[in-house]
Amino acid sequence: MAVNVAHKFRSGLKPQAFVEGMTKNKEQFQEWSNAFAWPSEEDQAFFASLSHRDDLRCLILAADWCGDVIRNVPVVLNALADTEIPTEILVMEDHLDLMDEFLTMGGRAIPVVIFADTGGHVLGKWGPRPKHVQEVMIAFKQQNPDRNAPDYEANIKVAREQMLQQYGEGTGYQAVIVKELREILSSL
Repeated sequence: MAVNVAHKFRSGLKPQAFVEGMTKNKEQFQEWSNAFAWPSEEDQAFFASLSHRDDLRCLILAADWCGDVIRNVPVVLNALADTEIPTEILVMEDHLDLMDEFLTMGGRAIPVVIFADTGGHVLGKWGPRPKHVQEVMIAFKQQNPDRNAPDYEANIKVAREQMLQQYGEGTGYQAVIVKELREILSSL
């Protein structure tokens, strides 16, 4: 991915400012955040070990109206909290130019967690959902390529219900996100 994001550094919100400015889903966001627990001490130690790295930056494309943001960004922020990686949240609607560089199957899907070096070169990305949840959307898009088809809305409703089932009732999905982030960060 040849996208350079240096021009976006310092144009986003600190995570706390994003949360404080939320006009939708703030309580739910905070509930998911408060429910975070490390899957293992080893995972926690891995993320803490990144605090000596001063070559990484993280940008998160997000918006407070998006269910996947509300569910997934608290996990990302908790996982990155001890890394000391400078992290900014870019509200999607204010950064459509960047959003359009990180489309998911041709569409704007958030959150997108972008890891870059200090020069803005993108090293890795995560999102918009854990892989096992995203697989439902991939299958849906393959089976429903025409957004104007008469059954599209009914079918996407079913897909969204299936994605919620994949997330599950509790916080088990959070361990999956931690694992996926760790895999990305381990390769950088």
